[in-house]
Amino acid sequence: MAANPKKIVLAYSGGLDTSVILTWLKETYGSEVVAFCADVGQGEELGGLDEKARATGASKCIIADLKEEFARDFCFPMLRANAVYEGDYLLGTSIARPVIAKAMMDVAKAEGADAIAHGATGKGNDQVRFELTAMAIDPRIQVIAPWRTWSLRSRSDCIAYCKDRNIPIEVTAEKPYSMDANLFHISYEGGILEDTWNEPQKDMFRWTTAPEDAPDAPEYVIVGYEKGNPVSVNGERLSPAALILRLNEIGAKHGVGRVDIVENRFVGMKSRGVYETPGGTILQRAHRAVESITVDREVLRIRDGLIPEYASLVYRGFWFAPEREILQALIDEAQRDVTGEARIKLYKGNADVVGRRSPNTLYDPEFATFEADEVYDQQDATGFIRLNALRLRIRALRDRRSGG
Repeated sequence: MAANPKKIVLAYSGGLDTSVILTWLKETYGSEVVAFCADVGQGEELGGLDEKARATGASKCIIADLKEEFARDFCFPMLRANAVYEGDYLLGTSIARPVIAKAMMDVAKAEGADAIAHGATGKGNDQVRFELTAMAIDPRIQVIAPWRTWSLRSRSDCIAYCKDRNIPIEVTAEKPYSMDANLFHISYEGGILEDTWNEPQKDMFRWTTAPEDAPDAPEYVIVGYEKGNPVSVNGERLSPAALILRLNEIGAKHGVGRVDIVENRFVGMKSRGVYETPGGTILQRAHRAVESITVDREVLRIRDGLIPEYASLVYRGFWFAPEREILQALIDEAQRDVTGEARIKLYKGNADVVGRRSPNTLYDPEFATFEADEVYDQQDATGFIRLNALRLRIRALRDRRSGG
């Protein structure tokens, strides 16, 4: 690993932190720096980044449109697994990091760079996610994480650094929280949210209508699936990214997808996060609805037992790890028959399943009916119950003999 890399690819946003990092990299290593920006649907204006990066010292700025890849190859596999971290978090930030890091490594290879750099802090999960991905793709790459090594410790330090070096930045008022967005979700953390008793301010939410202000009439949406992947909304086939964006729009109008949790970061501390995931919430519930009539009971039981492990792997940054890949293979095998439609009722923050249908359904009303039928002999249940109770009866007899 070279002490002074010749060329560095920097994950660049054009904001205060990455503008400082770009200059610091050049000063510290004397290296050429290529700025890299990933468009994962964050909705920020990407125009002018090339000019800004060059003005700060970058040799070039590469902007990659990753929206469709992000939705198809990262969000959809995760949704096929019904991954939820610690019961509530749909992993919107976690799943964006491997696609960004993979694209950054592609740029590093194409540019002949021997190092990459990022602006993640030493307290969070993102540093782990970026670096595990990088090392899984090319273990020879040098990773530079300035926040873990430099002497700067605050936003005011960064602003002073820029003034001393005439770095062109636009100084804005400090936000009362930090925000991160992509086409799957928006996250909010830090600042006023660090007090876990503080309710999020109503004007903080960028996407979703407050449930109490949502329309008084419900809206129904039908999501179509093929082999575990969503393919249509209300009968209209859409690309993966377009489908998520469409459901974001519909769900946000009805206040769907808000979550306020205290989660356990991989590095060990607890962290409060507030999330908006309107489309992802609809997709997660619609997917389970179609699964409920197309997947065998025992297959679902085993798969559901793997959800916490799969979600933890995504959260901790092990997307390109063999254990995630083998879990994905098992999960995808269980998705072969998950084709059909789910009807979801959206109303004031709720997304309720009210219908499901499939050409591959295992649900048979002739077996399930409470009316008279000719396909199920109810007397068979007697032996079924006695066999399942056998171990319980044996234990009870033992305890009775011993006086327990």
